Amino acid sequence: METDKQQKDKQQLYTDKFFESGHWLLKIRQVLIATIGWLAVIIPIVITVLAFWASFDPRVPHLWAYHEGIYEIKFIGIILIFAWVMTLIFAVSMTIIQNRKRDRIVEQWPTFNPINQKERKKTIDDFIDKRFGPKEFRENVRSYTVKPEQNLETHQIQELYAKKDLDDVD
Repeated sequence: METDKQQKDKQQLYTDKFFESGHWLLKIRQVLIATIGWLAVIIPIVITVLAFWASFDPRVPHLWAYHEGIYEIKFIGIILIFAWVMTLIFAVSMTIIQNRKRDRIVEQWPTFNPINQKERKKTIDDFIDKRFGPKEFRENVRSYTVKPEQNLETHQIQELYAKKDLDDVD
């Protein structure tokens, strides 16, 4: 069970009055606006689909039957199908290319030198132990303040590897 101090220490990242108790006018207004927004999307789609469907099936009520509108719906459908086919061709071809590249390059040899890997780990562990204290201390301390002189330089780890000739990047 959390103590009062732990509850006070938690930071509320955001609030939303819609989900709080009360605020009924806000809830009614936002639900009304969301409903109107969805209707503004759904109604034109339903009308368009029904009109297109009615041009093929006389049992469907004719909301409008302008031949130009039906022609445009067919034209947009053809454009969308063409775009979908082009996207499918691109996605499949890029997948094939990347899989072949992975098979040729990545799986033939590792991207790092496995012989140097243990030595790199030992080198970085020694460096961190010397700079920040033993591992047991670092893992069990409750709070630790890094002194300004303990901050790492931009390329200090790379330079450490280069000095011990463990730099895999040539």
